[in-house]
Parts: sequence; structure tokens; C-alpha cells
Amino acid sequence: MGSRIAIIGTGYVGLTTGACFAHLGHDVVCADLDPGRIERLSQGHLPIYEPGLQDIVEAGIASGRLRFVVGAAEAAKDCEFAYLCVQTPQGDDGSADLTYLQAAAADIAKVLPAHAVVVNKSTVPVGSTKVVERVLGRHDVSVVSNPEFLREGSAVSDFLKPDRVVIGSDDPSAATRVASLYSDTSAHLLVTDPASAETIKYAANAFLATKISFVNAVAAVCEAVGADVNDVVLGIGYDKRIGHEFLRPGPGWGGSCFPKDTRAMVKIAENAGYDFNLLKGVVVVNDEQRERMVTKVRNAVGGNLAGAVVAAWGLTFKANTDDLRESPAIAIIDVLQSLGAIVKAYDPQVSQHPSINVGSDPYEVCDGADTLLVLTEWDEFRWLDLDEVKRRLRQPNIVDTRNLLDRSAALRSGFSYQGVGR
Repeated sequence: MGSRIAIIGTGYVGLTTGACFAHLGHDVVCADLDPGRIERLSQGHLPIYEPGLQDIVEAGIASGRLRFVVGAAEAAKDCEFAYLCVQTPQGDDGSADLTYLQAAAADIAKVLPAHAVVVNKSTVPVGSTKVVERVLGRHDVSVVSNPEFLREGSAVSDFLKPDRVVIGSDDPSAATRVASLYSDTSAHLLVTDPASAETIKYAANAFLATKISFVNAVAAVCEAVGADVNDVVLGIGYDKRIGHEFLRPGPGWGGSCFPKDTRAMVKIAENAGYDFNLLKGVVVVNDEQRERMVTKVRNAVGGNLAGAVVAAWGLTFKANTDDLRESPAIAIIDVLQSLGAIVKAYDPQVSQHPSINVGSDPYEVCDGADTLLVLTEWDEFRWLDLDEVKRRLRQPNIVDTRNLLDRSAALRSGFSYQGVGR
């Protein structure tokens, strides 16, 4: 028999968590403050694109195991577990704003049943379980950290078939109860203290960002010495200590997690008296990588971006999502436009943007362009007709920041091709 779970917040993490728990057989009530959002969700209309999520939301609603209500208190009044999945926006100094987290805890404090467990699911600073405990003011309620490790584009699979489940709690009984929610998964289970659980999330994302910045730096070296980064990565990736994951060069990392969590990790270390110079360098390399992509475009169009027409494929920060937050594609286009370039963009999941001219067809945006700029690794871009692209371009140039296209085929078709690290 499933447990009664309240999900406070229906953003990316909250919606995925709620739908997946319902899929595992639990009774889930998701809460949000926006009545319009709740009405749309109740009808199965999702505010985000995430492969597989639509199906399990619709199945959850149909089975009655997934409901949506207005207000955190309404969701939490009969729950056994209350998952806090609210936003924690970041300040300019990298510190997290816990206003929404504290407000959610205050909203449910008086209605939580005795012996309920409140779970911090969103990425929160070290010490946040104590913050929530103080706001709740309930000695009969436990607070547990259970960080999420969801990758956009594969979040449903990541939740249902996780690499690990991390639970941070000073109450062994509460930790055991939270662990039982994942009994139908085969994940490695790590039960630790709250501070360690909260640090694990930041450290994981910081390390992955480090791998990406490392391979982008190696790509710059490869270009300088005439090596092929694809072969270099293949060679080092066979070392089991290194592996191939997150060693693909590109325009830099972005999204809702890596930029936020790397800055937060630097700030957490700073507050504790440690100067995390290594991670600061990771951020610097990421910024430099975007500048290097702009330079590639400048070289492709003859050295002057003013008046140059650029066809850009991809706007989202990665493929299989509609998320534009901290997208390197957007950042690069913004710089190109500030330098006088005229950019026409296409993305399978983005139909409009306030500062970028977005077209509805990948070929159409190539009309009259001086170069094609590949920014996001959408698989459909691999199979587009390069001969048709060449006919539409004013100059046969490709800048492929993802090494996505077939370089040999592009060269055979008469393109001038620039990849990354090759």
C-alpha cells in the first residue's frame, strides 16, 4: 500500500517527483499557489517539456493517485510525507534565497499530522534542514534531506531508475521511512547526516561541471597542437578511473543546476573559510569557452561580425528539454548580436524569444546566412540535408560547437567546417 505524499511546488523538480511517486503507487497531492497552473495541471497540461513525463502525469490523474490543489496547507493536511520542492533563487554573491522554502514550511507547520516527515528535495544550502525545523517549530515532525539528481531530458528515468538515493537525517526512523518510498527501485541507498546529504548534491554538480570545463580546455589545447579531441577523449575515457561521461567538448555548460550550484559551492566554501580556487577556475574556463565560440564565428564570416548573418541551430541549454535558463546558446547569440551580427535561430522546442529572431524551420533560417552555427545537440540536426543547407547559405561555412554534424560529409559538400578541439 502506498504512502500519502504532499509535494509543495509544481516546478520541474516538484512535478517530476510527484508524478513519479504516483507511478510507484503512492497517493500524491501536488500544491502550488497559482490557481491557473493547478487547473491546467489537473487537466494534464504540463508547463514544461520532459520526455515521458506527460504519460505518467496523465496515468497518475486517471488512476486517482495524482492530484493537484491550490495551497501548501491543503496538500499537507493529511500527508505522511511533505516534500518541499520550491525554488531557491540565487543572489549575486552565489548565496541561496530561502524565502520560498521558509514560507512553504510556515504554511504547512500547523496542519501537518503528528509524526509526519518533511523532506527538503530542492537543492538547498548546507544547514537548511535546521532552518526548516526552526520554522516548523514541531517536535513531533522530522525534517530530512533527500536531494534530487534529475537530469533534464531524462528526469523520469533518473527518478524511477536512480543511480543512488541519498537521505540525510539525524533521526534513523525518519530516514528509514523516506527510504521505504523508493523500495521499488534498485538504487544504491546512502543514509548520512543532513549536512553531508546537502553537500553531496553541490559536490556532484560541481564535479560534473569540472569535467566539462576540463575537456573544453583540452579541446583548446588540441586545436593549438593539431590533435583531435574526439580521439583524445576516447583514449582517456577507456581508463576506468576517468570514464567517457561528461567528456564531450561543447560551448560550455549551462541550465538551471550547474551555474547555480558551482557558484553556491564556491560561496559555501567561502563562508566556511576555504577559498575554492579550483572551482573558480572551472567557472572561468566555462566563460572563456563561450568567448572562443564567438571567435570561431567571427573567423568564419571573415573577421567582422557587424552585419554578418548567422543561422543558429539550437537555443535550449541541451537537447531534449525546452529549458533556456543559463543556456550557452543564448549567451553566445547575445554576444554575437551585441557585436552587430544578425542572428536567425531555430530550435525544435522554442517558438519565440524576446530578443532573438526565431524561425519555424531549420532550413529557412539558413537563407542568406554567412555561416551555420550549431549550438544545441538536437539529434534531428544530424540528419538534415547539408546540400540543401549549402544552397541556402550565402557562404558555405559551418561552426559546429557540439561536434554534432558529420565533418567528413560537410567537407565533401564543400563547406568550411570548424568544430571544437579538431
